[in-house]
Order: sequence, then structure tokens, then C-alpha cells
Amino acid sequence: MTKPIETCDALIAYCRHNDRVCPQPQLWQQLWEKLPNRKQIGVGWEPSLPLILAAWHDTPAMLKMLRLAEHIEWADRHNKLQEIASFLRELPEESWHHIGD
Repeated sequence: MTKPIETCDALIAYCRHNDRVCPQPQLWQQLWEKLPNRKQIGVGWEPSLPLILAAWHDTPAMLKMLRLAEHIEWADRHNKLQEIASFLRELPEESWHHIGD
């Protein structure tokens, strides 16, 4: 049986289910490194870096959720959504940061 084709909206909804915010920092970094065509622009990156390290404790959950959605949308625009979806859907629940953590 083949897997259904992933959609950007369905994956974002999955990532927000069960009060999920984003993967834990090390895993979010791994996800970001899987994104194709990353490039440094001035002092920043495209797509933007995951909100980890110093940003982890100072960034509200909603902004982390929006940044993860940005990464998923980037993967979709660059034909890597299936790979990113597999990575995210295979993470155990304890590998996620949740609202209230």
C-alpha cells in the first residue's frame, strides 16, 4: 500500500496536533540541514535558521511554530516535502517541544 501524497497544510497541522510546537533543538537543526538550497544572505540565512540555542528560551511558542511552518513550506517549494514529512512524522512524541513545556 502506498502512502498518501503529503500536503504542506496537512504536515503543518500534524506538527501542531497534540500541542506540538516544534522538534527539540538538535532535531530541528537536523531538519533544517535537510532543506535544499539553503544559502547565507548577509548575516542571515534563507530559509531562516531554527529558533534554537540562545533563541530557544527567548522565543514564544507561536513564533517557533511559524518558523517550523516556514521550513515546511520551503521544503514544499523545493520538492522535498515528502522527505521532511517522513522525518517529522517518524519523531517520537518526546522528541517534540510542546506548549507548556
